[in-house]
Amino acid sequence: MGKYNFDEVIERKNTNSLKYDYAVKRGKPADVLPLWVADMDFQTPREVTEALIKKAEHGIFGYSEPTDSYFDALGKWFTGHYGWTPDADKFVLSCGVVFALCTLVEALTEEGDAIIINQPVYYPFSEAITDNGRKLINSGLIYENGRYTIDFEDFEKKITEENVKLYLLCNPHNPVGRVWSRDELKKISEICLKHDVIVVSDEIHADFVYKGHKFTSYATLGEEALDKAVICTAPSKTFNIAGLHNANLYFANRKLRNAYIRTQNRKGYSQSNIMGIVACEAAYTYGEQWLSELLEYLEGNLDFVREFLKEKIPQIKLVEPEGTYLVWLDCNGLQITDEELNKLIVYKAKLWLDAGNIFGKQGEMFERINIACPRSVLNKALNQLYDALKSEGII
Repeated sequence: MGKYNFDEVIERKNTNSLKYDYAVKRGKPADVLPLWVADMDFQTPREVTEALIKKAEHGIFGYSEPTDSYFDALGKWFTGHYGWTPDADKFVLSCGVVFALCTLVEALTEEGDAIIINQPVYYPFSEAITDNGRKLINSGLIYENGRYTIDFEDFEKKITEENVKLYLLCNPHNPVGRVWSRDELKKISEICLKHDVIVVSDEIHADFVYKGHKFTSYATLGEEALDKAVICTAPSKTFNIAGLHNANLYFANRKLRNAYIRTQNRKGYSQSNIMGIVACEAAYTYGEQWLSELLEYLEGNLDFVREFLKEKIPQIKLVEPEGTYLVWLDCNGLQITDEELNKLIVYKAKLWLDAGNIFGKQGEMFERINIACPRSVLNKALNQLYDALKSEGII
């Protein structure tokens, strides 16, 4: 029995929760069970809450900057978990990784420049490119035997043909769950260095890696690779504090760092959210045991999904995740259309998941489900899906 109770169901309705309170505004029925957006239904570690309470009781929320202890906490966490020790003066704080991606696209490329991604991938990647007037180049992942890999031949070919300037890397990959190996990342770095492509590595899910797999930060590939890269990290997914808007970007290259800072300044963003600073330092200082128990619980949830599908809905295949708490489901075996699938999930199963097509055309007939919830909630969701499929005569 661990210290933390992840089975506890905590009421989130009427708390300004995007996940629970905005179904109707997002075009969904009011009674859908939400397992879509990437936040967890678990309370953050008590030490984080206590640090926030202490700051709130102080009662002054003026402009704030992180102190040495903040960067010490980051350094210890990254050294212990990722195997690299960052220099404090090479960090730049941001209000979030998505904001950072958009700002990096603007800062490091020109309008009309080509930027490459690997779809199906987290949909803000494509939005960051197209909304900033850049050209989206997709080197789609290869899906074979239930596993995704990078098509390196296609990747390099498109970089060359399209004169790609920037690569948005997702590691661990959202939504397909791959944790790219060191060899795969080395191949990426070789290609990008060869063709002078800057790599932006989104590592926000780095702490969620399942047994038998190992996360490799792009920061550990050597000085040459790191000099042409930006490492995007945040405590938001790990400790369920996304609403506090805190991210930590790492720039080994001063020119890239200054370009980013200038662009961020033009957007009027300078000092960080004081509560984000407080929560980040507390989480990285005191959150070790909480994360360890959380990972064990998520492993149990993953086992539950695997067995449920195998026994009751074998037509839906679990794409075995190596990392993240976002599970990718292959629904091709249902023998219905993508449109029929999405309507069934929302209006028959009464579930709010992320339809695979929002991650790119390669995501059609897939669904992304967030398993970071109490197992009773996950059980309810999967049974609603089973009952809907059964009632429609699909299984």
